[in-house]
Amino acid sequence: MKRSTHKANIFLIHAHSDRETVHKLYLRLVRDRLNVWLDAERLQPGQDWQSEIRNALLQCDVAIVCLSNGFDKQQGYRHEELKLALEKANFLPNDKVFIIPVRLEQCDMPESLRHLHRVDLFKPGGYKKLVGALREEK
Repeated sequence: MKRSTHKANIFLIHAHSDRETVHKLYLRLVRDRLNVWLDAERLQPGQDWQSEIRNALLQCDVAIVCLSNGFDKQQGYRHEELKLALEKANFLPNDKVFIIPVRLEQCDMPESLRHLHRVDLFKPGGYKKLVGALREEK
């Protein structure tokens, strides 16, 4: 069987308080030749940021939810992004990996994601597992 040359479009959902850590993850994924969408890198001045984020999330192949102790602590647009990702996942086949919970640190999983297997970036081999999963989801 011929392997697809399509690069998965990856969307990063994260708390504003984790932007530095998530930006480092973004740079690492880009160095590993993955196609990643991060608001701080992709949004241009004057764009309707809510519309652009929504479109990018609806068009992506995989949504990485970057979790930390601060993820659920405050309000923010990430909660809308997560809701949209969960809605989109409902329309995909059950065996399709669309949302990947990624813990940046030891923290609780949001109730809405507890049914999904997570990857812990703070543990040895976590990043390698994440990249392996992303390369499979094309």
